[in-house]
Amino acid sequence: MSNRPILSEIAAAIPELRKSEVKVAEFVLKAPQQVMHMRIVDLAQEAQVSEPTIVRFCRAIGCNGFQEFKVRIAQEMAIANNIGQFAIAEDDGIDDIVEKIADTTIQRLHQVKSQLQAEQVGEAARAISAAQRVEFYGFGASGAVAIDAQHKFFRLQVATAAYSDPHMQAMSAVTLSNRDVVVAISQSGRTKDLLHSVQLAQQHGARVVSLAPANTALSQLAELPIYIDIEEDTEQYTPMTSRIAHLMVIDMLAVAVTQRRGPEFAEHLNAIKRSIRSLRIES
Repeated sequence: MSNRPILSEIAAAIPELRKSEVKVAEFVLKAPQQVMHMRIVDLAQEAQVSEPTIVRFCRAIGCNGFQEFKVRIAQEMAIANNIGQFAIAEDDGIDDIVEKIADTTIQRLHQVKSQLQAEQVGEAARAISAAQRVEFYGFGASGAVAIDAQHKFFRLQVATAAYSDPHMQAMSAVTLSNRDVVVAISQSGRTKDLLHSVQLAQQHGARVVSLAPANTALSQLAELPIYIDIEEDTEQYTPMTSRIAHLMVIDMLAVAVTQRRGPEFAEHLNAIKRSIRSLRIES
């Protein structure tokens, strides 16, 4: 049985499912709390499919049968409800805010860790290692992640830049070639300007790595998607957890690329550390 969250498993599987199974998937994603209390006949009726279709659907997403499927749905809903306890209330004091945000962030990073597919990170790291140029695209909070990524990969002797302006992204995209890689970062996976920039880059031969939720326009467009599925309440405070999750994956990519450089590359990194030592005051 997979350790990946079942709802992420379902969303990622949709492109490979039969039409009747897609109807089941869409209903489950829409009403998971309702589904975990249903019998197989109830789900078949609500999704307007046959009971054998429900069984095939369960197997298609990696479950042995309907009961295992319901158990995994219930487990994920329990985790989601636990995280939901940390919503910020108007009368919360600073102690509450500190505890709730820290606990929420830690739990959601564990959630992202459980759903990450190591092979996706590995394939992206190989592409970045072989690239002549690596450009990072993102808007808003994702733009801040792009800048952080540029800083990390600049240290690794990668020719890199970060753009959070649609015009700059477009100009960058048309100068790329099949020797280059774009890393597109998005919490929603549906930003129109970002999708346009990615399509331009692909038209000029660049390969695209995406950091975005599964089954979104961006992750489906990218040749090398890395699925990061995370829910956030954007009405209470500016999204933070997705940004931190994206930074975590950028760190994974940077370490993987560094490892591919070999042991001799350590001297280059040590030289960088020595070069900035003079900029610090003595402790």
